[in-house]
Amino acid sequence: EVQLVESGGGLVQPGGSLRLSCAASGFTFSSYAMSWVRQAPGKGLERVSTINSGGGRTTYAAFVEGRFSISRDNAKNTLYLQMNSLKAEDTAVYYCAKGVTAWGLGYDYRGQGTQVTVSS
Repeated sequence: EVQLVESGGGLVQPGGSLRLSCAASGFTFSSYAMSWVRQAPGKGLERVSTINSGGGRTTYAAFVEGRFSISRDNAKNTLYLQMNSLKAEDTAVYYCAKGVTAWGLGYDYRGQGTQVTVSS
């Protein structure tokens, strides 16, 4: 059974930083691309960032480019999202999502999410 468990969310002031983690199990983590997606209040899901299976290729949505950094540790079956220079509009539930191939933007599972609130 695929399990994705996010952690690291919380309340942070504008300009602050957070690091999200996603612990994966139930599949061969190192074989699949992984993504972070988010859902802000009253809005649909939007892709934040994707990393390939080996960790050497990444892509970011324009609205986080230069502020967020995705990474993975295949030895620990863990995905990360370092978020810097946070803005109020980054407030959302953040989900990690399992890709369907070694590289690509599609996904077939996502976790329960972790809330990130950016507010003063």
